[in-house]
Amino acid sequence: MQDVAEKAGVSKSTVSQYLNGRFEYMSAETKKRIQTAIEALGYRPNQVAKSLKQKRTSTIGLIVANILHRFSTLVCRAVEDTCHEQDYHAIICNADDNPEKERKYIDMLRAKQVDGILVIPTQDNTDLYEKLIQNGYPLVFLDRKVAGLSVPSVTLNNREIARMAAQHLIQQGHEKISLMTPPLGVSSRNERQAGFCQSLRDHGLSTRYVVSVELDQIRQRLDHMLQTDPPTALVTGNDRVLMEALPYLKEKGISIPETLALISFDEMELAPLMDPPITTIEQPAMEMGRRATEILLRQIRGQQADIPLQTVFDATLCIRQSSRFKRGNLL
Repeated sequence: MQDVAEKAGVSKSTVSQYLNGRFEYMSAETKKRIQTAIEALGYRPNQVAKSLKQKRTSTIGLIVANILHRFSTLVCRAVEDTCHEQDYHAIICNADDNPEKERKYIDMLRAKQVDGILVIPTQDNTDLYEKLIQNGYPLVFLDRKVAGLSVPSVTLNNREIARMAAQHLIQQGHEKISLMTPPLGVSSRNERQAGFCQSLRDHGLSTRYVVSVELDQIRQRLDHMLQTDPPTALVTGNDRVLMEALPYLKEKGISIPETLALISFDEMELAPLMDPPITTIEQPAMEMGRRATEILLRQIRGQQADIPLQTVFDATLCIRQSSRFKRGNLL
């Protein structure tokens, strides 16, 4: 740093202010001289020393439940973009919905002294979250909440959008409607199933076709469900359930929407191009990821006063041909 100061003709403290982005009392000419000196000398600030001095690493951790989901991929992009704009870095971890893997990642991120953690939580590490909260460690939940914990969360209005999906199918004349999700146990899935079932019950319809199943058992469950008294409409709980169901339906010659109307949570780029185009529930993943990152950075900077405990986004039902079928006629 001393070499940069001498070459730029300024004090060492002025170079330090420049490197830390404090330009309030610095002229454009001074900034230009310092930048020219840095480039000429090939100077690189010592990030370790900077972190020790500021007691920050300018790095956050992001733990997603399953990076194969399009939702998680978009969240990763939004978090990385927001961090880049704020001169922060993000370490991205994939927990595969495995509580033990999630725990190891949290321990690793703490060991690396990241300034805070953004997580799509499993539901089985409550004790670890409680310790983070007790220590005042910056933490934000995304997409899911953990019961009993006072942690800022950014989630979807899952009950309402599930209710809307059921209502749409009921309006098409369907009475035997299935919702197929991965196993329950996380708040988002629980809320979707609750909202969906409530809508069915409000219309006097059975919830017998509402099931939760592991991905590798979807074909078997569909085979059983469609053999006797089958549903006339199916809602898949996420994009991975849809991609397991579609090949099975094609193999069995089940026409969509003539025999089985179809809706899926999670918008996909190819959904409008499929035959027929698939009705989807589009989650604002980028906006949710950005908002969650902004909330975490505000925690890190000690700007706690106006941080809401819950931030809830609405989803959009993108109606396409796969669900537009009423009493034997395409709409």
